[in-house]
Amino acid sequence: MRMDPIKMSRRELFLQGSAAFAGLALLHSPILAQAFPSRPGEEVIPFLDQPPPEPPPGGRNLLKWEELNAWITPNAKFFRIAHYQKPSGPVIDAKDWRLEVAGLVKRPLTLTLSELKARPRQEVVFTVECSGNHGFPWFIGGIGTAKWAGTPLAPILQEAGVLDKGIEVVFVGSDTGEEEIRGIKMPQNFARSMSLADAMNPNNLLCYEMNGEPLPQPNGFPLRLIAPGWYGIANIKWLKRIEVRETRYMGRFMARDYVTIREEPRDGETVWVETSVGRTLLKSVPAKVTRKNGQYQIVGTAWGAPIQLVEVQIDGGPWLTATIDRSEEAEFAWKIWSLEWEKSSPAEHTIVSRAVDTAGNIQPAMDDPRIAKKRTYWESNGQVTRRIRLT
Repeated sequence: MRMDPIKMSRRELFLQGSAAFAGLALLHSPILAQAFPSRPGEEVIPFLDQPPPEPPPGGRNLLKWEELNAWITPNAKFFRIAHYQKPSGPVIDAKDWRLEVAGLVKRPLTLTLSELKARPRQEVVFTVECSGNHGFPWFIGGIGTAKWAGTPLAPILQEAGVLDKGIEVVFVGSDTGEEEIRGIKMPQNFARSMSLADAMNPNNLLCYEMNGEPLPQPNGFPLRLIAPGWYGIANIKWLKRIEVRETRYMGRFMARDYVTIREEPRDGETVWVETSVGRTLLKSVPAKVTRKNGQYQIVGTAWGAPIQLVEVQIDGGPWLTATIDRSEEAEFAWKIWSLEWEKSSPAEHTIVSRAVDTAGNIQPAMDDPRIAKKRTYWESNGQVTRRIRLT
């Protein structure tokens, strides 16, 4: 049962977040590996279904799956998405930058980057996926895993003292653009929000460091929100203001865009359900096929939930259990898996994977109603099929 955040104390909110994530105990697959599944001297066999060229403006730095060779994505290879001031967002001078914490709080705060860095430090390894990943034929690499570091958000909200009427926390970026609604044009900052209870989760970070280096400019310098378990759209880059409100935030990227529309049957009728993109969904992808001394291996990743196992299907045959690499592991990071392809033959083949989480949920097939009746490209977590030719 979820308690009303208006009636909960700030301590209760904090403890609720801690308990929720502590309860996600990871169950290990019975098949384990001890290292990233690469073999010295192996050859990568390219997939036949290569994505088409990235359309303008480009510069998104999308992951090339067949180049995946590490658990952590280097900063230089991490994908970049900006909605305003494209392609890579605003350039900000850290000396002049300030973070405001305002709205329905008792003690508004203004913090410099140095002051944030002087606060308690926390790290999290988190796989960030754009919610449009696999929504377009060319957009299949909007994902990466990094070690993020910063200071927890919850203590700052506690220090500001959220008033009882405050139920929503809005995160405002420095990137700006023009919006038009019914003929009214207006400048707007990129912004997203979450409930106060979600914002108080102890895993949320005000992040200033990525993989041991200062946060790169395309990835949000000098500060961004890192909300583990949420799609990339919620992890606001170039953060400049945090505002507590008494009503739900209805900006473009909460109420009009990044909205999933799905048909659902109800009592013999079809209704259209609209939901704002939020937490990541269970997903896996075959990343590459390698060959060494005539032996083939399929490697991929799985994320979006605590992963129990991953299964692979070749040419529509039986589902085969893959080996999950547990040598590098974090609650919010993808799992690397592999499968020895023992009965390979020279021909064109299809490879599809599906992840199963610790609650028994299975990644949906593309004809599953959750995917087939979805009318927008966001949250595309259906099973991914790749084509390859062996010679």
